[in-house]
Amino acid sequence: MPAADVAGDLPGEAQPAGQEGRRAGDEAGRGRRGGGGLSAAALAASGALFLDARGRVLLVEPTYKDHWEIPGGAVEPGETPREACAREVLEELGLAVEPGPLLVADWAPAGGQDRVLFVFDGGSLAEDAAIRLPADELRAHRYVEPADVPDLVIPRLARRVAAALRARERGVTLYLEHGVEPA
Repeated sequence: MPAADVAGDLPGEAQPAGQEGRRAGDEAGRGRRGGGGLSAAALAASGALFLDARGRVLLVEPTYKDHWEIPGGAVEPGETPREACAREVLEELGLAVEPGPLLVADWAPAGGQDRVLFVFDGGSLAEDAAIRLPADELRAHRYVEPADVPDLVIPRLARRVAAALRARERGVTLYLEHGVEPA
């Protein structure tokens, strides 16, 4: 699937004359909110939900944060969320893994920036998997019981992980807003 360009349009998609790089509804190129509110271009990040044979969730401890995370990171320009997930898993864990199905897409603005966060099924890892952490980025990794995830991660990630576990169990993809399924 082709990656969207920075304006959010698909490559090669024609725009009316004088409208290149603008979205329908934009006024005078000010973005979808008339120049106020959050940005028109969302930041994207992808992560992987890995479980061990006992159903515990793999978490990593970044050296630059005071909380744990699931493996993953930012989607780079020209990269799909799935490609970003595979790249981040290789960089952070040293594992060449093809991400499984998309479990969660979460619209979760933070810090004044629109964000969309994807969680893919990383599958099950053997406890003796050859995980190699980059020492400058990640301090440690561990498997955690699903009920204990909220004790180690920020609340919005705890909600996202819980939703990803439900999606994996049900064989579906869930759309979330701030880690919660909209009513």
